[in-house]
Amino acid sequence: MFETRSRASRIVLQVLVTLMVLPFLFPLIVMVQGSLAGQGWENYRTVLSQPELPLFFRNSVIIALITIALVLAATMLAAFAFSKLWLRGREVFFWLLLAALTLPEVILLTPMFSISLQLGLYDTYLSVILPLAALQIPFTVLLARTFMNGIPDGLFEAARIDGATTWQSFLHVILPLTRPIAAAIVVLTLITTWNDYLLPLVFLQSPETQTITMLPQFFVGQFSNDQTKVLAAAVITALPEIIAYLCLQKLFERGLAAGALK
Repeated sequence: MFETRSRASRIVLQVLVTLMVLPFLFPLIVMVQGSLAGQGWENYRTVLSQPELPLFFRNSVIIALITIALVLAATMLAAFAFSKLWLRGREVFFWLLLAALTLPEVILLTPMFSISLQLGLYDTYLSVILPLAALQIPFTVLLARTFMNGIPDGLFEAARIDGATTWQSFLHVILPLTRPIAAAIVVLTLITTWNDYLLPLVFLQSPETQTITMLPQFFVGQFSNDQTKVLAAAVITALPEIIAYLCLQKLFERGLAAGALK
């Protein structure tokens, strides 16, 4: 950890950090203030009284949990293989996976839509879960592999000498040491999945499958545009991921710091 010994350097560092935080903090303050404008807390009561809210919340939870499970399982297995197993063409496959990071979600929208129709997945949870997981995996594999590279190979080799199989070594030696990066992956995937607006808008058409990001649309129509309730809905939508981050904050920060360094 870096330390600043002089008072002047601490003041400069504090001012610098404050200036860096302000561009991200200011929109949040404006959002909360706007949600309390007009009718005040009545805006929140109106949003919470929407009959579709529990259904949308349930759908978002289901999609987020399944996506996190898929991303976490695929990421840990792939990162373990890329980091600890000797495979022919390992680096080639790894860089091909990283090449997927250059493909934005909008460009892939048309082929994903066509595939979902052909497979009969349109307007189902899987039509959103599978693309979201696939778009997250390249980056999370990069983080997890870098983290696993910091785990001594001697631990893995010692387990193999003691008679453990590759699968047992992964489960009982490598996996318990990856909790920080796993927490970081969970938080990052949750934020991306919970906030995603484009894929649910395109692939989920029936109210029974739509997510909580569709909630603000109830207050914007052809003859109405109640921005105070839109902002209140945005605040309510953001609360679950904020709570999840606060619960996993320490592991999340440790995972990102370790995953960024080799």
